[in-house]
Amino acid sequence: MAWKAEDQVKREERRQAIMDLLVGARAVDLDDLADRFAVSRMTIHRDLDDLEQAGLLRKVRGGATIEAGTQFESDFRIRALQDSDAKARMARAALDLVEPGMTVMVNDGSMAALLGANLVNKAPLTVITNNAAVIERLKDAPRVTLIALGGTYSAKFNGFFGVVTEDALSRLRADLAFISTPAVAGLRAFHMDDAAVRAKRAMIAAADRAVLLVNHTRFGRSALHALADLADFDAIITDAAPAPEDRAAIDRAGLRLTIARD
Repeated sequence: MAWKAEDQVKREERRQAIMDLLVGARAVDLDDLADRFAVSRMTIHRDLDDLEQAGLLRKVRGGATIEAGTQFESDFRIRALQDSDAKARMARAALDLVEPGMTVMVNDGSMAALLGANLVNKAPLTVITNNAAVIERLKDAPRVTLIALGGTYSAKFNGFFGVVTEDALSRLRADLAFISTPAVAGLRAFHMDDAAVRAKRAMIAAADRAVLLVNHTRFGRSALHALADLADFDAIITDAAPAPEDRAAIDRAGLRLTIARD
């Protein structure tokens, strides 16, 4: 049985190596992987199938990607490793909107997790969140009243969702809600998960002002579910200028777009 255990270790190491490659390159080629690991194309197919089943990647013709699709968003653990500089700049721009004494809502997502961790710098605050990373970071933070939203835990999004989450939000009120999205097409934000959409909408409805956080690479993309019109947000924060046509549409609509710079 020792050879089976050894094979299992090699398989797990290979699959971890594939995910490491995807974090850096965002896409991989099936033939290149077979050559790199000196295994058959069928073996790589099985690896990609299992990783896709675990929600870690999306298979495409001739390989795989962690880029979002209309029904796919990469796992929270993968997104947490990406675009750290852009996220840090967006978090700083978002923090500029927060004043001590406010009640602030923070939704799921790796971008929002970084923002949430930095809210201690604006204490005293009340923070309402369904983001498990924010809950962990703020649970012992001084001068922060943390309201952790319950619900059904999603490992993929590292957050809590469902009827319990939405019902709790319907009974709360906040000054600001920070909402992240993986896709913006035209003048509308989209998301691939219906439970996440419902929680985000409930936060928007429960806040006096809502702020959208979106990486500039996510403009010009769509997803399965319409989340909200961009006009529903009082401000939009991104890390770099979107494509000219997307920027022009936002400007024509008279929407406030903040590009977070160093």
